[in-house]
Amino acid sequence: MVNKATPDAENNLFFSLLYKYLPYWPLFVLLLLLGGLAGWGYLSYATPVYETTATLIITDEKKGMNDPRIYEAIDVFNSTKIVENEMEVIQSRALMKQVVDSLNLYAPIYEEGEIKSLHAYSTSPIIIKAKYPEKIRAQEKVYFSYNSKTSKVKIKNKEYPLDTWVRTPYGTFQFQHNLKQEAMPTYPLYFSLENPRIVTEGILGRLDVKAANKLSSVINLSLQDPVPQRGEDILNQLIYAYNQLAVIDRNVLAANTLAFIEDRIKFVEKELDVVENEVQQYKSTKGIVDLGEQGKLFLQNVGDNDRKLAEVNLQLAVLDKVERYVVSKENSASIVPSTLGLNDPVLAQLLQKLYDTEIQYQKLSKTTAENNPILVSVTDEIEKIRPSILESIRNQRVNLQASKANLASTNGQYNSVLQKIPKKERELLEISRQQAIKNSVYSFLLQKREETALSYAPTSGDSRVVDMAEAALLPVSPKPFTVYLIAAVLAMILGVTMVTSKELLNQKILFRSEIVDCTHAPIVAELSYVKPRKGPLFKEPSEVFVVEQFRQMRATMGLYGRTFSKKKIMVTSSIPGEGKSFVSTNLALSLALSGKKVILIDLDLRNPNTSVLFDLLKHEGITEYLVGELDACDMIISTEYENLSIMPAGARIGDNSELLLNGRLEALFKYLETEFDYILVDTPPVTLVSDAYLITEFCDISLYVIRHDYTPKVVVQRLEDSNISKSLTNMAIVFNGVKARGFVKGEYGYGYGYGNEYVYKRNKYGMKAT
Repeated sequence: MVNKATPDAENNLFFSLLYKYLPYWPLFVLLLLLGGLAGWGYLSYATPVYETTATLIITDEKKGMNDPRIYEAIDVFNSTKIVENEMEVIQSRALMKQVVDSLNLYAPIYEEGEIKSLHAYSTSPIIIKAKYPEKIRAQEKVYFSYNSKTSKVKIKNKEYPLDTWVRTPYGTFQFQHNLKQEAMPTYPLYFSLENPRIVTEGILGRLDVKAANKLSSVINLSLQDPVPQRGEDILNQLIYAYNQLAVIDRNVLAANTLAFIEDRIKFVEKELDVVENEVQQYKSTKGIVDLGEQGKLFLQNVGDNDRKLAEVNLQLAVLDKVERYVVSKENSASIVPSTLGLNDPVLAQLLQKLYDTEIQYQKLSKTTAENNPILVSVTDEIEKIRPSILESIRNQRVNLQASKANLASTNGQYNSVLQKIPKKERELLEISRQQAIKNSVYSFLLQKREETALSYAPTSGDSRVVDMAEAALLPVSPKPFTVYLIAAVLAMILGVTMVTSKELLNQKILFRSEIVDCTHAPIVAELSYVKPRKGPLFKEPSEVFVVEQFRQMRATMGLYGRTFSKKKIMVTSSIPGEGKSFVSTNLALSLALSGKKVILIDLDLRNPNTSVLFDLLKHEGITEYLVGELDACDMIISTEYENLSIMPAGARIGDNSELLLNGRLEALFKYLETEFDYILVDTPPVTLVSDAYLITEFCDISLYVIRHDYTPKVVVQRLEDSNISKSLTNMAIVFNGVKARGFVKGEYGYGYGYGNEYVYKRNKYGMKAT
């Protein structure tokens, strides 16, 4: 078989796969058609699923999402949240359970279509609400009808009114108008009952909640559902329930806080009243109006008393000095001591009079005698003035000492009061501190009560809806392209599996590579499979490719060389039926047609198929020659083909192996070498009898025929182990009967393209692979 692929293409994976599986293209086309038909059937019966999306923004301080300050001032309970935590809250079972209960998703309604059931979410005239959803028992199909004139639902010949709790065989339900109805139903209606927990888990499995990116507080919600409107309602209800959950949590917290604050205010009011009573009682019993001002007043009084006491002491000192002046004077005029600080004008007048009289006395005493009546009268007057002055001094001294004693006593009282003020101040401070603390707590509680009351005003602040739920116009599943692509891929995989399994599980030789892996003997030809001809006799092949293949075989073996001396060619095989007679006869004919004299010897003495092909069965031949009954020249029989002669097996067909050892065979080959250019020998299979091992000694080349899809792999695998290749002279392999793979005729065979390519060159021993 001619290989038209280049070595580069053989080494390329794409071309390898192409050469391996392209021959089976009708199988792959059939499988692709079946896959496409299966995909079409799936798309016809599968329920399309639509994707619904929505977007939220969560308040997350760490990701740059802050509430306005005025809002923060109003809502003291609005705490920033973490996006990851809120994502888990949105996907919680508790929240989804509220959605399932509010939308009555545990009782879906369907239309029973001809091929498949259709969701009647927007076509059913009613919806079904369970009084106790958690007690629902699963029901697959409950058929019903609705009478719009009477507004009643009929189930199993029993009618039920709308908007009323009624007992049914399936539980207590309330049938309500479907406000989402957009069209009238086409097919009979029925509803199913499902456990809300199972419905919740199913929706959560189809819900996808993820952040837009790591730095964003935007959350994208997506839900896949067969009914687009229901998907939108589920997401919108989920968002509403999430926002309400936040509001409810905040309101509950605010209510609890407000109740706590009210209790604390009442308690603090009582404590504050007790403390204020203590302050009042303390001030009343201690005579305190303002302890600080009273302390200042007492200090001021003490200072005034000290100043008055100093003035009294000064006046007493002046009186003492004046008294000494009056007592010590002997009618001699001198400077009168100052009466500074004394407020008695009589004493001042007496002192002045005394001073004037003394001045007069001094003047008279210088001009008159001591007994002068004028001088004596002056002296008497002086003596009268002095007692008056001393009496005035004594009176004033008594008054001043009384004032001094009074001031000292008052200072003592003031000092006693001042010494008690720090203690009273400390005691009052302790009571006042408690009063101040209670006042501050009371004011704080009043402020928090107002803040808590204001926190009820906002309805939502933790999240903001960017996009409400909106369903896609086209379904996301099943996608026709994806379904057909999967069907095509599965068809191709199935085809590859079938082809590969067929070839891998086959125990016969299929590929040239399997021969190459088992033996080092060169493969000189790959002969295509030829349908057996009608009739037992040999005929020249009419197929051009057969003639060309044997020509290539001659070229590969180097039989065209001018100096080629290998004339004797033995043809054998491992088991009968591999085509050794076909190879030997056609090779002999091909050589004869090239102008060479060729003789074909049938040495398969047990099954002389070559003799049969030339209608020479039971004709005298080799066996008669070996027993000496016939000469070599007498055995040669010419054929209708020019330059081609036949030497039949003989009339004695059977076990004649011993005859091959009598020495006449060697003489035969020597004779034939002189008469013919090429000698071809057809021998028995080597694995059955030993004839081929005896004959190979007289031959130059041993052609070992292996038939495609016929020769067992185990036989080829044992070629090297059994020393067959070494026992046969210059063994070369002919890969015979190679069939086209799959359904394509041509170059996609089992030979080249699946093994190593060999080029044969002559050496002194024959051929070798390079």
